[in-house]
Amino acid sequence: MKATWEKIEKNIGLLEVEIDAEQVAGALDKAFKKVVQKVNVPGFRKGKVPRAIFEARFGVESLYQDAIDILLPDAYSDAVDQTGIVPVDRPSVDVEQFEKGQAFKFKAKVTVKPEVKLGEYKGLEAPAADAEVSEEEVTAELNRLQQRHAELVVIDEGPAQLGDMTVIDFEGFDNGVPFEGGKGERYSLELGSGSFIPGFEDQVVGLNIAEEKDIEVTFPENYQAEELAGKPVVFKVKLHEIKRKNLPELDDEFAKDVSEFDTLDEYKADLSSKLKERKVKDAEVARESAIIEKASEGAEVDVPEVMIDNEVDNMLKDFESRIRQQGMTLELYFQFSGQDEAALKGQMKTDAEKRVRNNLVLEEVAKVENLEVTDEELDEELANLAKMYGRTADELRNIFTSNGYISTLTADLKVRKAVKFLVENSKNA
Repeated sequence: MKATWEKIEKNIGLLEVEIDAEQVAGALDKAFKKVVQKVNVPGFRKGKVPRAIFEARFGVESLYQDAIDILLPDAYSDAVDQTGIVPVDRPSVDVEQFEKGQAFKFKAKVTVKPEVKLGEYKGLEAPAADAEVSEEEVTAELNRLQQRHAELVVIDEGPAQLGDMTVIDFEGFDNGVPFEGGKGERYSLELGSGSFIPGFEDQVVGLNIAEEKDIEVTFPENYQAEELAGKPVVFKVKLHEIKRKNLPELDDEFAKDVSEFDTLDEYKADLSSKLKERKVKDAEVARESAIIEKASEGAEVDVPEVMIDNEVDNMLKDFESRIRQQGMTLELYFQFSGQDEAALKGQMKTDAEKRVRNNLVLEEVAKVENLEVTDEELDEELANLAKMYGRTADELRNIFTSNGYISTLTADLKVRKAVKFLVENSKNA
C-alpha cells in the first residue's frame, strides 16, 4: 500500500492511498462469498452459483461496492498510521479508481489535530494560594449544614411560602388551548428555586392546600418552542401538598447529632480546619488554572471547529447526566428554562473552545519536555481506578486494552504531568 499526505489548508489535508491489485482481488473474492448467499439463479441452490456464472449474469461491477466496503476501513487506518497524521473528524472519501485487475485508489480529505507553537510556558506568574478562613465563612457553612439537616414538616393549614417544597398539578393554555409539554401531575416544586418560568413560582406562593389558581406568565422571547416564544399563557394550577423546613437549633445537641463532637465550639473548630483544607485545594486548582490559561494564551494554535463541536457534545452529555440525577430530563429543562439545545450549546461553546485549546497546549508541553508515562505510573492509575469501580487492576487493564482506552488513559496522564510541570516551574505573583 502507498499513502501520501499533503496539507491543503490550515488543519485540512489530502490523504492519497493506493492499494495493489492483489488486495483488490482478495476483496472481490470476499464480496462474492457474501453476495452469492443472497442471490437466486435458476438451476442453482442459493449460495452455490459459480463465480463465472454470477459475473456473467450480474457483472463483476455488482461486487465493487461490497469490496470497497471491505477494503476501505483498514486501508484508511493503515494510511493514517503510515503518514503519522491524527484525524479529529470523519474523512470525506473520494474513490478515484476501483476495477478488477487494477489498483484501488482513493483520496480522503481529512481534518487533523492542529500544530501548536508554544509561547512562554516556564516561569509564569500566578497569585499564591490564600487559605485563611473567616468567622463569617464558618457561620455560612454552619447555616448550610443546618438547612441540609432540616426536617421537612407537612403543613396542613396556611399558605405556601418561599422555600417550601410543594406538590402541584399544572396545565398550560395558549388562548384557551392546551399546549404540548405544558402539563404535569404531582410535580415536586421548591418555591424560589427558579426552575420554572419567571413569575410562576412567585404566584404559587400564597396558595392553600387543595386550592386552584390560574397563573399568568409570559414565555421568554428566546423560548425554544417558537410558537410560544414571547407569548402570555395561563397555567391552571392545583396545590396538593406543602412541606416546610424545620431548622434545628445550632447548639451542642446539633453538634452531637451531626458529628462526633460534644460541643458546638468543637464542631466549629473542626469545620474551620476542614474549610481551610478545602480552600487550600480550591486555591491550588485556581492557581493551576491561571497558569494553564497563561500558557494557552501565549501559544499559537488554530483549533478546528469540529474539535470544539465534539467537546460541546461531551459537555451536553455531562450536563444531561447531572440534571437526570436531580430528577429532571433535558426536555423538561428546556421547557422551563426557555432554552433549546442550540441555545444551550451556544452557551457552552466558549468554554469548550478553551478546554480544547488548553488540552492541545498541555499535550505540546508534554511532547517538548519529553514527559513520558512509566509502566509503574500506569499501574498505579489502574489500581486507583480499580478501587473506584470495585474491580481488579488486571480486569480493568484487559477491558481498557480491548476497547483501546489504554492509549487515552496514557494521554490523560501525560497531560496531568504537563500541568504539574507548569506549576513546578511557575512563580508567585
